[in-house]
Amino acid sequence: MNFAFDAYVTAALFDSAGIPMFALGDGTVRLLSGEALQTAEAHEGAVLSACLYPGGAGMLTGGDDGRLVWTRLEGAQAVSSELASIKGRWIDAVAASAESGLYAFASGRDLHVRDASDPAFSRLFSHEKSVSDLAFDPKGRRIATATYGGAALWYARIERQAPQMLKWAGSHMLVQWSPDGRFLMSSMQENSLHGWRLSDSKDMRMGGYPAKVKSLAFLSGGLMLATSGAGGAVIWPFQGSNGPMGKEAAEIAFEEAALVTRVAATPAAAWVAGGLDDGRVWLCDLKDGGRQMLKAEKGAAISALALSSDGRRILWGDEDGGAGVIEVGG
Repeated sequence: MNFAFDAYVTAALFDSAGIPMFALGDGTVRLLSGEALQTAEAHEGAVLSACLYPGGAGMLTGGDDGRLVWTRLEGAQAVSSELASIKGRWIDAVAASAESGLYAFASGRDLHVRDASDPAFSRLFSHEKSVSDLAFDPKGRRIATATYGGAALWYARIERQAPQMLKWAGSHMLVQWSPDGRFLMSSMQENSLHGWRLSDSKDMRMGGYPAKVKSLAFLSGGLMLATSGAGGAVIWPFQGSNGPMGKEAAEIAFEEAALVTRVAATPAAAWVAGGLDDGRVWLCDLKDGGRQMLKAEKGAAISALALSSDGRRILWGDEDGGAGVIEVGG
């Protein structure tokens, strides 16, 4: 099932009920209800960031209109609710935790934390430089932000505190915790990945990429990390107490004339999907190394990618507004 939207696809996600959702550069959120696509006018400008709502029902989006919006299906209709508004600012990053029920968003140098079950709860944490990304730890108690010079770790519910700073020179663009909470990974403005072992703040510099790393995905219960930024998906091993320290990465599904722009994975199994800068999409089983080219026709670069938890469906979106749902093996 393919779609032709009129704007850049910012995000593609499955909600907890398996409903396919797309967030677009025209400010709309599209949700697939059965065979019908439902549209919500969520933002007056572009959607800049998106994640699942804490309960998993629907999508949380931040826009260049300064609004944070929750969009979900009620019956067969798409419904949007404004949760926060920062006048004159962009909401560049959003994150949510199903475990704690908290959600967070970043606007400029400020990190805002809210509680889905308590409208009165609000926390504000400020940084010296702009925040480009954020992520909750596996229990939803701490939140990491990517900023210039490293990553900041905050306790999400504590009002007055100084963050733990994980320092590394340069601009950090993405941040993600390992599923066991022992490592924090960050992609850099340069063509490299960086990480810290949180028990002792030991650094891990992981370079050699031909392009920027724009997408990270843990798989196999956190034993492996897949990244974009190369001709194939780069797979880092996280077994043992040292994780990838001193180990070499593997590269799967390599192609000389294409770059992987997005990766998606199954958290519990060894399936990895890759979206390429020429518009193609593949799926690979790391157990046998077999690759299926699920979208062979070329087009605009893939800008959004999601893989269902059972590995049977893939959502994709591209920079020109193309999008689709692929049934694996169908």
